[in-house]
Amino acid sequence: MTQITMGILSQELAAGERLPSTRELARRFHLHANTVSGAYQQLEAEGWVESRRGSGVFVRSIRPELRSGSGPSGFPRREQAMEYLLSGLVQSAQSLGISRVALRQHLHEWLEVQQPDRYLLLEPDAALRRIVIAEIEQATGQLGSMPVSGCALDDPGLAEALSGALVLALPSKAQAVRAALPAGVEVMTLEICSLTSALAALLPAPTDSLVGVASPWAQFREVARIMLVAAGFHPDSLVFRDCLEPGWCHGLGEVAAVVCDTFTATQLPVGIKKVPFTLLAEESLAALQRHAQGIGSL
Repeated sequence: MTQITMGILSQELAAGERLPSTRELARRFHLHANTVSGAYQQLEAEGWVESRRGSGVFVRSIRPELRSGSGPSGFPRREQAMEYLLSGLVQSAQSLGISRVALRQHLHEWLEVQQPDRYLLLEPDAALRRIVIAEIEQATGQLGSMPVSGCALDDPGLAEALSGALVLALPSKAQAVRAALPAGVEVMTLEICSLTSALAALLPAPTDSLVGVASPWAQFREVARIMLVAAGFHPDSLVFRDCLEPGWCHGLGEVAAVVCDTFTATQLPVGIKKVPFTLLAEESLAALQRHAQGIGSL
């Protein structure tokens, strides 16, 4: 079954491809059918394949994430997968008459000049991180294959996450991020826009309506409160919701509108008027879009 897992990793086995039947594999490798059936069941439990009643076993469209260490079934861990893929590269090079010295030199040069192929947001506040990632995905999702992830500077997996990534940081953290990272790591500072423009849709302030403020980020709720009161809204007319709490949507159907971040806007029930505030400035979103377009065209 290791061959099946490696075939999926190397894309020799495509998503949705039907795998040989239990009986066929048992006959090919001189195994008991129960042994093959058990292996297929384990592969399915680990997320590599899926069985379809009456049709057979198929490669899943979404493969599981490889982690360091081996699972209970003894199937390949990340290190073994890399060994397999590198071995295939060396064998292919040899078949083309390329020496290991030449391959090593070219591979080194290729890795050195490669552009980042994903974004990595370094932000300690998990709620804020989720909001910013949602905005980046919304801005760049249709422009290329630039996935975005995030973590804090003290994350144990930071060193690995930095590989092949363009690091992003918000203005308040950019200096600390640059100081903590190795020399030469590129960091893009994302600019923040003002909340005032987002409130224009609510002005002038109504005197007899409730206005909601919803976000998992505490600072967003506080800044929104200050801005709304300054714009003329009575403090008692404001209804606040922490999206991390159970049942946070309860009662929002009674408000005139909900001021929220872009991530929360996707979670609000249909029928509620949303006034989404985009945290990132248009200039930063445009820069990310240009970068994603450039990578997608390579």
